[in-house]
Amino acid sequence: MTDHFRLTLAQLDPTMGDLAGNAAKAQSAWEAAKAAGADMLALPEMFITGYQTQDLILKPAFQQAAIAAIEALAHDCADGPAMGIGGPWVEHGLLYNAWHICEGGRVTARVLKHHRPNYGVFDEVRIYASGPVTGPVRIGPLRLGVPICEDAWYPDVAETLAETGAEILMIPNGSPYRRAKFATRMNLMVARVVENDLPLVYLNMVGGQDDQAFDGGSFVLNRGGALAVQMPLFEETITHVDFVRGEGGWAAKPGEKAHFGSEIELDYHAMVLSLRDYMRKTGFKKVLLGLSGGIDSAIVAVIAADALGPENVRCVMLPSEYTSQSSLDDAAGVAKALGCRLDTVSIAGPRAAVTEALAPLFEGLEPGLTEENIQSRLRGLLLMAQSNKFGEMLLTTGNKSEVAVGYATIYGDMAGGYNPIKDLYKMRVFATCRWRNETHRAWMKGPAGEVIPTSIIEKPPSAELRPDQKDEDSLPPYEILDGILEMLVDHDASVADCVAAGYDRDTVKRVEHLVYISEYKRFQSAPGTRLSQKAFWLDRRYPIANRYRDDA
Repeated sequence: MTDHFRLTLAQLDPTMGDLAGNAAKAQSAWEAAKAAGADMLALPEMFITGYQTQDLILKPAFQQAAIAAIEALAHDCADGPAMGIGGPWVEHGLLYNAWHICEGGRVTARVLKHHRPNYGVFDEVRIYASGPVTGPVRIGPLRLGVPICEDAWYPDVAETLAETGAEILMIPNGSPYRRAKFATRMNLMVARVVENDLPLVYLNMVGGQDDQAFDGGSFVLNRGGALAVQMPLFEETITHVDFVRGEGGWAAKPGEKAHFGSEIELDYHAMVLSLRDYMRKTGFKKVLLGLSGGIDSAIVAVIAADALGPENVRCVMLPSEYTSQSSLDDAAGVAKALGCRLDTVSIAGPRAAVTEALAPLFEGLEPGLTEENIQSRLRGLLLMAQSNKFGEMLLTTGNKSEVAVGYATIYGDMAGGYNPIKDLYKMRVFATCRWRNETHRAWMKGPAGEVIPTSIIEKPPSAELRPDQKDEDSLPPYEILDGILEMLVDHDASVADCVAAGYDRDTVKRVEHLVYISEYKRFQSAPGTRLSQKAFWLDRRYPIANRYRDDA
């Protein structure tokens, strides 16, 4: 009886809809597995299509092309290790999320996902049918139980597999990043190991897809929940894991164990990865952004430099008569520290022209918010013109605090194709800037050292749309605002909950009102990296026309 099994884990980054490219990646990984003498290659959930497909997978032509790509891959990878790869399957008119086992030139088995996540960013109940819970699949000397992603979050599928003879649990995943999710995954997988007394392989996808960053972090657990292998977060990796059969069954030999950084570092890596992949997967190579001298545009410039390289980032200063010399100096300081190009385009002339054009209509009316928004929209217009002319994608720079309460001008500073900090509250922006000034990693393409001048971090935030303007003229202090928003938005708390936590009721009510009336802006806003469990878009779907207010 063979008592050795080598399993190659391919923690890779597929591109949505690129069936040929994803198949080529799978074949390259299979060749690496073959060269290493592996018995099987494992690839993540829905790898052939990319994940999440959303409604793209409902197109019959796409389904058929994806299935055909897997069958062709099986044919091309006949002489060597078996392969498990995620992709769709259609049977009796029903669409399934499946894991296809390829061996000897053909697809020999398919496992169909049973539990379909239908919360947060997931809509699988409306897309896929629920597959039956079946027994394990034999690969060489062992019986492999395959709960697909969500199937491992519940005890029943793994228990059935164990009862029907599974010797190892192999879990292919497409699990996107959010804060503290890795600990949740690990705790649940340890529970599956302990409940069934079986070793477990957790293989996760890596890479950015629209707002979601898939963080990888694949791992192998032995009986009792002992960690045998830990693959890195946010990096494509191919790892060979050796299983040996002893008196107690199969066990993985200990391998490398990657080290993880702090919560701030993981958020930052997610923002860098998602921007890098968004650019690559949509065909853009360069970005531009309005660099105001403020902290939000500064951190976006640094993220862009780390994602794409400073040579692919162009910063544009768009001053008015309200722009302070310190802001001009700070913007120049960021661009110089990063090594990015900085251009200056004054909005004074366009603003004078717009003011003159509107003067007959606005005669006798006091200047106010309208005139402030004209400045912001002129900046958006000038930036979009440059984006069109030079083929650079415009990044927008509003943090989650501003996005939540509408402290941003639609068609102005909200203009752009992607917002890396859309799910980062203002106080976290400050903390992230301090961390990045002190930290540099090999995956960052920008320079080490202080890339955000201390003066930017320490000065009071201001939109500089009128004399001596400060954000706190219009909003509560950010430490208070963020605390209220985290309760109302991230935790669905009531006004009474916020008051019980020590916040002033009138302030809470004002913030609640701003959140609700700003929904129409968020509906039209650029996508941005999902970091929390309640990011604006798929995690939190609210009506635009809405008169509900919490009167508690």
